[in-house]
Amino acid sequence: MKFSVLVAIVPEDQEQECIDSARDLGAGGITVMTGRGISNTAKKTFFGLTYDGSQSVLVMVLEKSLSLQILKAIQQQLMPQENDSQGLVFTFPLEHLGGIDVSQFHKFEQHLKENI
Repeated sequence: MKFSVLVAIVPEDQEQECIDSARDLGAGGITVMTGRGISNTAKKTFFGLTYDGSQSVLVMVLEKSLSLQILKAIQQQLMPQENDSQGLVFTFPLEHLGGIDVSQFHKFEQHLKENI
């Protein structure tokens, strides 16, 4: 079984929707971190100060094919109707893994069996 790490950087107000989508598709544990970003253009100004807003960084360890499904679901939430993206989502391969919960591993196995 091959694994991927999925990282989604989403606006704080869309955090829960993205988590719900990932959980509905089979993601188990999700690490949520708070962040802030600096874009190439200022988003909002308030008395001359720029404000880009708070972001959440979601990190998930997933079975490889499941990571692509979740990536697409989150991407649809971040880019409704092909508008400008409100965040970023990407995956990268994971070579070594230790400490994954056995029940999550069985969920990944079940997902693979259903897709074969």
